[in-house]
Amino acid sequence: MTSGKIKTILGALVLAASGAASAQTLLNVSYDVAREFYKDYNAAFVANYKKTTGKDVKIDQSHAGSSAQARAVADGLDADVVTMNTTTDIEFLANAGVVAKDWAKRFPNNAAPTSSTMLFLTRNGNPKGIKDWDDLIKPGVQVVIVNPKTGGNGRYAYLAAWGYVKKKGGSDAQAAEFVGKLFKNVPILARGGRDATTAFLQRNIGDVLITFESEVVSIDREFGAGKADAVYPSISIVAENPVAVVERTVAKKGTGELAKAYLTYLYSEEAQEIAAKHALRPRSEAVLKKYAATFKPLQLFTVQELFGSLSDAQKVHFNDGGQFDKLYTPGGK
Repeated sequence: MTSGKIKTILGALVLAASGAASAQTLLNVSYDVAREFYKDYNAAFVANYKKTTGKDVKIDQSHAGSSAQARAVADGLDADVVTMNTTTDIEFLANAGVVAKDWAKRFPNNAAPTSSTMLFLTRNGNPKGIKDWDDLIKPGVQVVIVNPKTGGNGRYAYLAAWGYVKKKGGSDAQAAEFVGKLFKNVPILARGGRDATTAFLQRNIGDVLITFESEVVSIDREFGAGKADAVYPSISIVAENPVAVVERTVAKKGTGELAKAYLTYLYSEEAQEIAAKHALRPRSEAVLKKYAATFKPLQLFTVQELFGSLSDAQKVHFNDGGQFDKLYTPGGK
């Protein structure tokens, strides 16, 4: 082989290597049950980004209980963006100086492009006849739930149960008593939403699983339709799915523009449509209307309405020594 040919081949290899290196990589650190949605969203975003900018981009994902993920980012995990299921986890990162203090104003709808709500999954055919929250505190009913200290899924389940009593005219004392009875029926606390689903469907623990509406679609896809029945309670909570750029990482990696584009595209009609297909409630009224059959009507209340904010709820209910610690005894004793 001539030296000219060798130079040409080496030049091509260098160009290929530099091209590969120039494809920016983005790490999205997210909560447990969003993995299927982001798998589809990432493919759509990568294609759109290539079409509009001509640039290639690679998206990496990390999923676990949302609070555990927030702690990992605070401890140094180099996420470019965080996409969570509870604002307290992003506020925690804002207080740690990792995310902008005004993160909730950086994107529309309090930086929450989608929302969800909590419902029940029962065994096929609903053998225990579970219809509403009151059925979960009956003797002999075992409830699978996420630990409110490690996942937003668990916090929303807890607050939804508390809010159910309040919305029916009950006092805080009655709500505390009700939630205490509910947690006495909890055989194990799962680490995150996917862990809870696995315990319920693969390990056959419990009679009912409290989880996000969006998890139902994932379960049908992963485990096959008909493995569990979705039950909509009469009252439930609005669970916003907030997003933020991790300023610490993007400053270091130079991925600020890409991170912003990635989160902005979540509000596009294409992304909202993908969200709806994964049973995440879209912000787009047009898409919500189109998928009306997916999103059953039920009485919804917001965290702000009953608890002030998620941060207030965190202090009162989920911090060490709070209401949850007072009413929950491991093993349901």
